[in-house]
Amino acid sequence: MADAKVIPFDEGERRSRRSSAEAAGGAGEGVDQGSGPGPGESALERGLAFLRRRLAGEYEVDDFGFDRELTDEVLMPLLRPVFERYFRVDVRGIEHVPAEGGALIVANHSGTLPWDGLMTQVAVRERHPAGRRLRLLAADLVFQLPVVNELARKAGHTLACAEDAQELLERGELVGVMPEGFKGIGKPFSERYKLQRFGRGGFVATALRARVPIVPCSIVGAEEIHPMVGNARTVARLLGLPYFPLTPTFPWLGPLGAVPLPTKWTIEFGEPIETGDRPPEAAEDPMLMFQLTDQVRETIQHTLYKLLVGRRSVFF
Repeated sequence: MADAKVIPFDEGERRSRRSSAEAAGGAGEGVDQGSGPGPGESALERGLAFLRRRLAGEYEVDDFGFDRELTDEVLMPLLRPVFERYFRVDVRGIEHVPAEGGALIVANHSGTLPWDGLMTQVAVRERHPAGRRLRLLAADLVFQLPVVNELARKAGHTLACAEDAQELLERGELVGVMPEGFKGIGKPFSERYKLQRFGRGGFVATALRARVPIVPCSIVGAEEIHPMVGNARTVARLLGLPYFPLTPTFPWLGPLGAVPLPTKWTIEFGEPIETGDRPPEAAEDPMLMFQLTDQVRETIQHTLYKLLVGRRSVFF
């Protein structure tokens, strides 16, 4: 298979600005030239054209390995039914996500397996009027796993480090971060919807340096997809994993136990916290870091409690 063309940041930035200028209301980000179906083009013809382009290497990836065409033509269609029919995600406050320019979306993390990150990506892509894309920051482990590593990069994920995040934000991308990390996704079921520590506020410093808004995001429903009732720490150490979950179905049912329960989800985006009015040296102020980190965390926690009170049941 021929190699894909790698798009440098400056070229991608010029194309992004050009597309935004040509499309009304900033919707250009949601439409890629040449990847959509032509007039009267059937699904089969579109699929064959897609395969021809892949085999000929006539597709593009950016400096981080993000493959827009593969994401739009393959990964999103696979995730869309899970989003719409399996988890039946109710998306609220999508208007708080900027229509253009960089922004940092900060969300809670849970569920044993990272379905919440994938569903948030689909929520932004499918529900935002501009069809924006969310570039998630992922832990080192994601990029050490075979197959998962390649798929993650092609889906727009990148390493959770300040340098990569800042470069994406300054480029005008939406960047998603889940500061709880493995402490959140691997916490026991008894601590569901109780936010873990948000670290030292590195995500706040990144947003301040890039001068982009921070958008709190609260996710309800993911906590119950794999109720983690135990942690086989010895097995986890042997496999080099942060935890090895024991749930009512895994590992007792084998691979079938890895299928998530069909819970009903709500994803709510809160009002942006602006950072553009802060002085350049604000990113070096530890007290400000603590205050903003605490503000984001408390906003997400309060919204989680509000959504839980209004929830009819876990599954409906």
